[in-house]
Amino acid sequence: MKLDALERYLNSFGKQVVNQAKGNLASADKSGALEKSIGFFVTAQKGLITIKFKMESYGKFVDKGVSGTEKERSYTDYKGKTLKSPFKYTTKQPPSSIIEKWIKRKGLKGRDKKGRFITHKSLSFLIARSIKKKGIQGISFFQKPLMLGMQQFRGKFLEGIKEDIIDGLKQQKIIS
Repeated sequence: MKLDALERYLNSFGKQVVNQAKGNLASADKSGALEKSIGFFVTAQKGLITIKFKMESYGKFVDKGVSGTEKERSYTDYKGKTLKSPFKYTTKQPPSSIIEKWIKRKGLKGRDKKGRFITHKSLSFLIARSIKKKGIQGISFFQKPLMLGMQQFRGKFLEGIKEDIIDGLKQQKIIS
């Protein structure tokens, strides 16, 4: 039995979730490589249709946050529940080299207590240490669109299955 209506539904659902997730990143000023990497694909094998979403591996940390050594972080899941982040800094801190590149790109300059400029390397270490302590708050850029999409498409999903079943039965009558 061919599942055309269900496949159309999943493609529509996937496009909506991806577009909203990208929009959430842009509005949170976190666009870039992560935003470009978000996508989905629908696969059909042996009568089973599935949808899978993809993004850069660090997207899960941006979405769900990372708890620090001194502060616990949370996120809102696709069911609307606030949960604590499953990720936590323990012994390691974010790599200073990545933060240093970000500092240079933004044109930031750090100062010490006497008002003198400090090096980019020193500033990046201080920021990395702060991130380790305070963590990173999750922005649920993906969880929220997934929840909204599931709420909006719930009825359409059942309609799609119904339509596919009826089409399958009609084809059975034509063949017999």
